[in-house]
Amino acid sequence: MQVCTNRTRKAFTLIELMIVVAIMGLVLAMGMPSFVKTLRKEGMNKATDDIIAACMAARTDAILTQKTSDLVFHPADGTISATGFKGATLPKNVEIEILGVNFVQYERADEAKIHFFPNGTSDEFTIVIKDDQFQTRKITLDIMTALPDVEAIR
Repeated sequence: MQVCTNRTRKAFTLIELMIVVAIMGLVLAMGMPSFVKTLRKEGMNKATDDIIAACMAARTDAILTQKTSDLVFHPADGTISATGFKGATLPKNVEIEILGVNFVQYERADEAKIHFFPNGTSDEFTIVIKDDQFQTRKITLDIMTALPDVEAIR
């Protein structure tokens, strides 16, 4: 039987562990606001995402049902609707500067309809939105693929 005389153990002390936990807490606390801001959709990001989602829903519906599908904007109240899309309202701090369909301006109209066709094409569509932080985004549809393209305007 062999007896071990070397009784030194390699481990962390309670103080060392507490310091590590405190440092991790500080790093987490400093990074949390930007992380939450990234996850939360507000203002311009919400408006852009809603428009893109509505375009994609109308395009998908047209292709799957083999029938023309419409994306409908109501510029006065900032609402968006399309088949397969739950509908959305632009945030209060976002306004429509330009809304064009087939090179006709609709920003002052009651309603603007964009047609998506079963072959994956669409009407010409351009919308420029601006928020109270002076961020401006231009969203257009590629008429050959009906896919939206977002451009930040400075």
